[in-house]
Amino acid sequence: MPSDVPGYDFVVVANRLPVDVSLDEDGKPTWTRSPGGLVTALAPVMAGTTGAWVGWGGAPDLELDPFDVDGTELIPVVLSEGDVEQFYEGFSNDTIWPLYHDVIAAPRFHRQWWDVYQRVNRRFAHAAADQAAHGATVWVHDYQLQLVPRMLRELRPDLRIGYFHHIPFPALEIFAQLPWRKQVVEGLLGADLIGFQRGGDAANFVRVVRRFTDLTTRGQVITIDDQDGRVDRHVRAAAFPISIDSHAFDDLARTADVRERALQIRRELGDPEFLLLGVDRLDYTKGIRHRIKAYGELLADERLSPQSTTLVQVASPSRENVGAYQQLRDDVEQLVGRINGDYGQVGHAPVQYLHQSFPMEEMAALYLAADVMLVTALRDGMNLVAKEYVAARSDDRGALVLSEFTGAADELNGAVLVNPHDIDGMKDAITYAVHMDARDSRKRMRSLRRRVLGHDVVAWSQEFLAALNAVPIGGPS
Repeated sequence: MPSDVPGYDFVVVANRLPVDVSLDEDGKPTWTRSPGGLVTALAPVMAGTTGAWVGWGGAPDLELDPFDVDGTELIPVVLSEGDVEQFYEGFSNDTIWPLYHDVIAAPRFHRQWWDVYQRVNRRFAHAAADQAAHGATVWVHDYQLQLVPRMLRELRPDLRIGYFHHIPFPALEIFAQLPWRKQVVEGLLGADLIGFQRGGDAANFVRVVRRFTDLTTRGQVITIDDQDGRVDRHVRAAAFPISIDSHAFDDLARTADVRERALQIRRELGDPEFLLLGVDRLDYTKGIRHRIKAYGELLADERLSPQSTTLVQVASPSRENVGAYQQLRDDVEQLVGRINGDYGQVGHAPVQYLHQSFPMEEMAALYLAADVMLVTALRDGMNLVAKEYVAARSDDRGALVLSEFTGAADELNGAVLVNPHDIDGMKDAITYAVHMDARDSRKRMRSLRRRVLGHDVVAWSQEFLAALNAVPIGGPS
């Protein structure tokens, strides 16, 4: 930041920058814009103010000077290989991630990981403090940076600080396992507004505050006192369910190229009578094993025909150097191989398994091609795939089978809700969705589309920032 610039009025702090940065043969940085929803959500906000974005460039030991992209100053934070291993892969993704997803996999608690997590969070906090103008608004994002709000407040009490938690926040009895539970709670309470995907997540957090602090809570509001016992400020914990750029996705799915590709996909699959689709990161929280097991049993029970039904499962690679993910891939591929071995024919496989990522145009075509979308996560903060499927279905056709343990289940009235742990119940839900009456299908999809198109990702960011900007700086009014 030039010395004559007093700072930025709006600063985003996230684990990653909104671009993927790499070095060319001459050692010069090159970048491509990340396709993530957060980037889309904040683009209009950043365009309307003097803004900076603090984040990691995505490669270890990558030292970069701040640089401008479309009017936003990007402030790279350096992470060493050890930081990536212990802060990101370790504490963030092998401690917090499984713990906050209801211990679907066992979290690992290592004190050294915690020490590095604190150190990296402090690095992010200092970077944000250095960039923010007096009285600026700072928006911190997600579970990798839960300590930043308090650290930042200690450095810059003049700031208005918001934090948004993109993944679930667990029940008290699960969160209590964390050895550093009080420090994490205090870290989050440095914010003026703490946003969650679901009302239940916000309620879990407030209950945790009551259990592990002496602070007063009333509904969504937590009162922070100063050293003399006087009210210093209020913290609000509330639900702000995130969305997608639904109108852009709707437009994409209406293009002639995408519609033709959808028809081509069905032809390439042998024009099945019923096409089921699953799209997930290859992560143990997504319930992929349960889904494929249920599908295999439907074929075995002859409730679905392997000759006229195809399940396309897209599983994009994720954290492939972590043992639990390697085991998951082996399990899924073994299940797929067994089903295809038992029920496949020459020229037709009942499961098409794709362990790769696809561009949005191909995803939109897959959504249009699918008769039934299966979103059966065991636990998910929101699950934006469900909303993408709905946004793509301008034909008002298709059916969504949706886990009740996703944030999307709170919003998407019209989905067929399912408990993914209940294999028999999931089989019934899939069968119902496959044979759904056309009139019922249209009614459900219209309801789903009203919600998804009426509340897009820009509306989400505007709602959060409006609530944050209503907070008076310097304590309660």
